[in-house]
Amino acid sequence: MSQVTLTNIVKRFDDGTEVIHGIDLDIRDGEFVVFVGPSGCGKSTLLRMIAGLETITGGELMIAGRRANDVPPAQRGLAMVFQSYALYPHMSVYENMAFGLNLAGMKKADIETAVQHAAGILQIGHLLRRKPKDLSGGQRQRVAIGRAIVRQPEVFLFDEPLSNLDASLRVQMRLELSRLHQHLKATMIYVTHDQVEAMTLGERIVVFNGGHIEQVGSPLDLYNHPANLFVAGFLGAPKMNFLPAQVVEINKNDLVIRLPDGALIQLRADTDSIAVNDPLTLGIRAEHIVLCSGAEQEVNQVSVTVTLVEHLGDSSIAYARIGTAAEMVTIRQSAEHATLKSGDINKVIFPAKHCHLFDAHGRAM
Repeated sequence: MSQVTLTNIVKRFDDGTEVIHGIDLDIRDGEFVVFVGPSGCGKSTLLRMIAGLETITGGELMIAGRRANDVPPAQRGLAMVFQSYALYPHMSVYENMAFGLNLAGMKKADIETAVQHAAGILQIGHLLRRKPKDLSGGQRQRVAIGRAIVRQPEVFLFDEPLSNLDASLRVQMRLELSRLHQHLKATMIYVTHDQVEAMTLGERIVVFNGGHIEQVGSPLDLYNHPANLFVAGFLGAPKMNFLPAQVVEINKNDLVIRLPDGALIQLRADTDSIAVNDPLTLGIRAEHIVLCSGAEQEVNQVSVTVTLVEHLGDSSIAYARIGTAAEMVTIRQSAEHATLKSGDINKVIFPAKHCHLFDAHGRAM
């Protein structure tokens, strides 16, 4: 079993600064979990605490059913892949991958078997005699991953391993990491600030902010049902549109809110904790805003003035001002239906089923 359990984990530096504030998290055996969040949110620090590279100030870390707080890094059954490849330049690929096994005193025949097996998985068998200087960035990263595989760890730790690669190579390596997880069926914990990497790689995503966990769930869970404004704004590109609103009418579970330009939006929501005139935030994603068909009965109509359109090939992103208010929204249209142009004044609809409401504290309603 390669389960990792964190209970009330705290990290406090010698000067008293606390950067990890009581983290509780259960990572299941064989699961691919992604830690995501902005720079400085504590995700890499927590990963290093799991690895044993940072001391744990408080709480309990369990790895494969054993308490690991004071266990030396080499004895935790982990393998870590860093952002920098950290390959020995004077060694061949084979020697780099075999280095840790040689230190552990493994027999040469067993080392040969382990290295060839890992090289086969990563399709780098033809590179084993080359030096790192003769490899591309993607090939070097494969070698670094291969060096982790040969150790047959209980848990793999990845600390932003793709951030040094160009965009197309990152896409390729994402696919290879997903295939690697399917092949090895190992527990993997992956840290990134890139929400696209998080959405495409993770079976579950852990969103960090300021040393706290904001939300844990599957990629689609977090995308479609964010727990608060931070998660809603962090996941998705372009980010979710947020508009200030005020409650004007409540009727059982039906709610009418007013936007800054005066437009009225009718929604279904839990109205137990809100009252007329309460301030709320309305959220809606760019791809969920649709153009009016002109039908009189259409509800939730909003007038927008397009100020700029970006063409991305498969789609376009329009930036528009709401009525005469200062608030802006982004609208995504597929390329074949992209009719919005700069300067256009249009009626759009905010479909009720795609609207998100957040209270004055930023919590999803």
